[in-house]
Parts: sequence; C-alpha cells; structure tokens
Amino acid sequence: MLDGVMLLWFIMAGASVLFVAIDVWRTPEANALRWGFIILTVFAGPLAAIFYILSCREPLPETHKQYVAPIWKQALGSTMHCASGDGLGIITGAAIASIMTLPFSLDITLEYVLGFGFGWLFFQAFAMKDMAGGNYLKSLKITFIPEFFSMNLLMAGMLLVSKPWMAEVAGATNAFNPSFWFIMSMALIVGFIFAYPMNWWLVTRHLKHGMMTVRLASSNKREEHDMASMNQGDRHSGHGGADMAPKKVQRADHEAGRTPSSGAILMVGSISVAILGTVVVIMANMFSQMG
Repeated sequence: MLDGVMLLWFIMAGASVLFVAIDVWRTPEANALRWGFIILTVFAGPLAAIFYILSCREPLPETHKQYVAPIWKQALGSTMHCASGDGLGIITGAAIASIMTLPFSLDITLEYVLGFGFGWLFFQAFAMKDMAGGNYLKSLKITFIPEFFSMNLLMAGMLLVSKPWMAEVAGATNAFNPSFWFIMSMALIVGFIFAYPMNWWLVTRHLKHGMMTVRLASSNKREEHDMASMNQGDRHSGHGGADMAPKKVQRADHEAGRTPSSGAILMVGSISVAILGTVVVIMANMFSQMG
C-alpha cells in the first residue's frame, strides 16, 4: 500500500517540479524566492505547486504586486523561503546521519546545524543581502532572529513526523530507501504548517519579508524591485512597496502593524525554543524506550 502511494507521490512531485521550474521564471519574483519554490516543490510536490499558483504566479500581466499583497500570501512566501532553505539543510543532515548511522543526539544536532546554517548563512543572509544595501554582515545580523524563530518551529514539526514514522516503516531510516525521502517530504509539509503562524507574526511585525515583485524596467534597463505590500483590509503593512535599484535600497513606510518590543521578541523566541525543546525531549524518550 505504502509503495503505491509513494510511487504516485513521486510521479506527481516530478511533474510539479517540471511545471514550477519552467513557469516560475516567467513570474516577476526575486530569484531567491523562485529557487525557494523549486526546492520546496521537490519535496512538497503538488502542494507546493498549488501554493505557487495561489500565492505568487502572476494571473495577468502587471498584476503581480497586487496579487501577492494579502498578508496570507506574504506569510506563505516567507514560510516557503524558510521551508526550502532550512528544510533542505535538515533533510541533508538526516540523510548524512542515516548513512553514518549516528545516534539520536548527534542526528538531531547535525540536522539543526545544517538546517539553520544553510537557511541563515545562504538562503536568508546571502540571497537577500540586497535588502541590506548589499552588506552581507548587516544582512546576517538582521536575518538571525527571524531565521532562528522560524527554524525552530519548522524542525519541531518535521521531527514529530519523521522520527516516529521512520521507526515504524522497515528500511525508512536508510537514505538509499525511497521511503526515507517520502517520509521526509511529508515531514517538511507538516513543518511548513508548524512554521506558518510564526512567519505570519514575523512578516506582520516587519522582521521578515514576504513575496516580492521584481521587474526589468524597459525605459532605462534597470531592475525595479517592488516588495509586495502586506494587506490588512484595504490597508498595506509590512515591507510594502519597496523599490530597490541595484546597490540601493529604499525602505517603505509601514502603514499598519508595529515593530515588536524587545520583550515581545524575547517571549516569542522563548516559545519557539520551548516548542522545539519539548519535541526533542519527547522524541528522545521514545527512542530510549524503544532501545
């Protein structure tokens, strides 16, 4: 039964990746987010393709900025960016741990380090450094907190699915077994769901970006970057309407929402750590009882 489900899933995922990988380059989106959709589709298959169509794919010419403006789409784009970068690192860590037959503690550590490292150092700070005026060190600083918060929730959701399920399916802990990749794909989808509320909070508090609109202006051949507005009713908030010429960033004023206080940031961060810590303890106890 599982073999048939996996085969169908892999076929659908392959078709979805082909569609997104071709179509996304016609969408006036930032390259980092384009690649994010492609990577996410490799694992989330048709669900990621549906997310792309509903939240980012331009329905009519010159309508992308308005199309991606609603907050739920901004938050979805932010979560997608997290799930593709962090998720790729987590899954890579799980595969390496499987091949090396690492114990649970080292497995979790490797997954977290690779997930956070790849997501923060490359997929957030490097890929989005233009938003920090091209300064990579500044980009590292401003992306650390949102990356940390989002990563914790993503990994918590993934662990709740991957570890118990793999323990029940023969051969699933082997990275050379198709069931490993199927289970990790399902885990990433659940991790995405876990991380979405956190990304909603981060986007509406201006700590993380959502979808963007990037076009090549034919009049003067310069790139015009319009970060889509977060919509609250008919009002716009978040990182809205920012136009970024090469090596220059203009920040838009926010009409709604507030940057959170240090206390609020500390509280939310503590909650994210507590959630991940609780999941890790539960999984550790489960494996100790099985052993």
